[in-house]
Amino acid sequence: MSLRRRIEQELRQRGPMPFSRYMELCLYEPGLGYYARRASQFGRAGDFYTSSDVQAVFGRLLARQFDEMWRALGSPEQIEVLELGPGRGLFAQDVLDWSEKKFPQFFQAVHYELAENSPALRERLQATLPRHFQSGKASLSPSPSAAEAANRKDVSVPTEVVPSPRSSPTIVFANEFFDALPVEVVGSKGKLSIDVRNERWVETWAPASAKELEFLDRYSVHPEPGERVEVPWLAHQYMAGVAQSLERGFVIVVDYGYTRNEQLQGRHRGTVMTYRRHSASPNPYEAPGEQDITCHVNFTALASAAEQHGMHAHQLLTQSQFLIGIGESNQFADAFDECRLPEERAKVALQLKHLVTPAGLGETFHVLVASKGVDAASVDELSGLRFGRRQV
Repeated sequence: MSLRRRIEQELRQRGPMPFSRYMELCLYEPGLGYYARRASQFGRAGDFYTSSDVQAVFGRLLARQFDEMWRALGSPEQIEVLELGPGRGLFAQDVLDWSEKKFPQFFQAVHYELAENSPALRERLQATLPRHFQSGKASLSPSPSAAEAANRKDVSVPTEVVPSPRSSPTIVFANEFFDALPVEVVGSKGKLSIDVRNERWVETWAPASAKELEFLDRYSVHPEPGERVEVPWLAHQYMAGVAQSLERGFVIVVDYGYTRNEQLQGRHRGTVMTYRRHSASPNPYEAPGEQDITCHVNFTALASAAEQHGMHAHQLLTQSQFLIGIGESNQFADAFDECRLPEERAKVALQLKHLVTPAGLGETFHVLVASKGVDAASVDELSGLRFGRRQV
């Protein structure tokens, strides 16, 4: 059965579906969804790049930041790094390999956990990191059993890998994770739903729930006629769960998005976008299951969710500010350390430029760091937080 037919079957059985349900099916329906059926979405041959696809320097710089965070926590004998949505595992590979070489004390203390539900990507992760899996340095988060999955009426969204309470200090890292969580879309007519009429999909509107209206009121967002805004309730809930699970540690979110004030400035049709073969489109109904569907992250909501459960959200940074802060702490030695020839340095310089300049990913992506149970003076010493931009 194709995904389109699967969606139409549910529409006929249950009636109009909220946009969040449509987005779930398109991305995570077992065997049919974009992330559930394959592991070839990333890089030049896929549909989009992430920062870890650009060059190993991204992981190396973050390895330095993780080492600093470990020291800020008092250099505990054990520390967990939990990566949400680790993709192919390139970032984890770069962090672990570079830490083993340059930060041996941190490497000895760290255990790296990868939270991924997709069977295809779980298999890919083990192929990328065989040495670290065999040594026990890395592991996969438990996923729902086959019996649990078979008994579910809904699809297997990534938030099913819910962080369990953690007694060890933990660094949670999420690179382009929250932008792929299903959202509700709300307009002046109510909540957006999808239906099928005369063999064609149509958009319809249903009354918004009290929960959705409360969310809009909290952030003073009230769509005018013709406007649309996303309600990222699932992302808000998941961040709250992450914060609640930690006794001590950090959360680092790297993604594209906006603050509350920026949301109020425009984007009248919302921020839902699709990506396929490195081309962007605002049409989420074309080629279901064949294209990525994303939504800009509401950093104000994420920060609020973290702070409601005892974390302190620090100033929002651009990726440029965050990476330059880390790199300047040792003159970007992590980037150029293994370059032996001038052409190698030139190649790395171009890749680094793509990560930090406005023409590349530097101003498109932002970094939210939150801490819990960490001495404020130690947090202030983190090189990645050297340049603050604005409050969320």
